[in-house]
Amino acid sequence: MSGKPKYIQIEDSILNQIKGGILRPGDQIPTEAELCDTFQVSRMTVNKAIQSLASKGYINRVAGKGSFVTNVHIQKPIVRIPQSFSEDMRSIGLTPGSRLVDYRIYRGSELPEAAAQALNVAGDDMVHYFSRIRTGNDMIICISYTYVPCRVLPAIDVTRLEHSFFEYVKELGLNVQSMDLSLTATLPTEEQKKLLGIENEALLKSFHNTYLDNGDILEYIETYYIGSMYTYRITL
Repeated sequence: MSGKPKYIQIEDSILNQIKGGILRPGDQIPTEAELCDTFQVSRMTVNKAIQSLASKGYINRVAGKGSFVTNVHIQKPIVRIPQSFSEDMRSIGLTPGSRLVDYRIYRGSELPEAAAQALNVAGDDMVHYFSRIRTGNDMIICISYTYVPCRVLPAIDVTRLEHSFFEYVKELGLNVQSMDLSLTATLPTEEQKKLLGIENEALLKSFHNTYLDNGDILEYIETYYIGSMYTYRITL
């Protein structure tokens, strides 16, 4: 880090605090004077770092008040043809990202009841399971838990799970057609607090089946969004 220009060191320091959840959306970052003292640099150097963060969408500069972490908020339209998380992120100018937390194969008898019922699998049926942290511009947005019947997708290239699963499925020649969706509010588990970098902030839980154009169920997925960041919108 010492080999980097001072303004990049300042930018990296603030960005690491945002990504690590130390600075949350709406929080004010240290003042220019405080950053000058901390890094022993001129105000011009600090201003260059802040301008860079603002241009990348991580902070908002408010005249006379200071600079604040951007309050990312996504409005997801509920439509018949499902829109992927990656499409949601790109629609508001953010770069989507995925980090694979866990991947394994379960028998139907080992699944949580909700997943087994949703997928209508027998006890000996094999099912892919993977959980992922989803991000926009490297900021954590949600965690998802996905179950995919092996009868529909016999093999999964696990390296592709750190990108859009929908795009991967389309490349395999499968056409996503529709979904049924339910929403509820919930509090995070201890594991989710750790993975999402939050305390007792409410989560928006979305759970649904996604169907292919031949009527097969592609997946059952539970997604837990940080509540302050996500809204579902219905157009009637």
